[in-house]
Amino acid sequence: MLNDITIGQYFPGNSLLHKMDARMKIMLILFLMISVFVCKNYVALELAFCVTLLLVAISKIKPSVILKGIKPIIIILLFTTFLNIFYSTGEPIAKLWIYKITERGLNNALFMGTRIILLVVIGLMLTYTTTPTSLTDAIEALLKPLKVLGADTHSLAMIMTIALRFIPILIEEVDKIMAAQKSRGADMESGGLIKRAKAVVPILIPLFVSSFRRANELADAMECRCYRGGEGRTKMKVMHLHTRDYLSMIFVILYFAGIILTRVYFTNVI
Repeated sequence: MLNDITIGQYFPGNSLLHKMDARMKIMLILFLMISVFVCKNYVALELAFCVTLLLVAISKIKPSVILKGIKPIIIILLFTTFLNIFYSTGEPIAKLWIYKITERGLNNALFMGTRIILLVVIGLMLTYTTTPTSLTDAIEALLKPLKVLGADTHSLAMIMTIALRFIPILIEEVDKIMAAQKSRGADMESGGLIKRAKAVVPILIPLFVSSFRRANELADAMECRCYRGGEGRTKMKVMHLHTRDYLSMIFVILYFAGIILTRVYFTNVI
């Protein structure tokens, strides 16, 4: 299960999405995420679904990798969908004990489940196709207006990127600790929920120790390379916007306008 988690990883490639300027990519992906929440009818939802599939196709990331990224949120997805089915107002079309299933509930469940999947896939496209260095530089550039308020935008960008990139490292560390515990006779898969929760405790302590050790090693490595923050630093790769970035922006703007128009010309169902 832990090996299936791909959140925070970068997959090298030569696709259009890989080549895009990281600043433009972050902004456009943010707009795509907002568009998912704007969807209020099936036409808009289908349009958002098709654009997300197009995004995956352009990235040239294997579908199996995308499914691995969705797998960790299956429980949240099912729980959210379940709640939306039974906790909605309207005329019941079926009844299960004291709970009722309504048409509005089914619509809400479908929309909410699809929204969660689309949001996760769109978010994965950013980390899958952007290097840590490019992501840091892009976040720093987008946060630059906050310098007026005295914010250290470089440090903020660095913290966000390191936290994101530490996810797969910590997952790998948990996998190693669990393997070591099992080799010593620890049983983590049998028993009830409480017993399994107690079995997690021996994993947390070495995980915290390992995390602090890795953080200290990273800090020492940065100091050894004379890292002193963002003041006066130059970029090895200067970011530039190209034709593909402007064309992508135009496409997303037209798509967003199409989502807005569906709310005007089609009946909302949620």
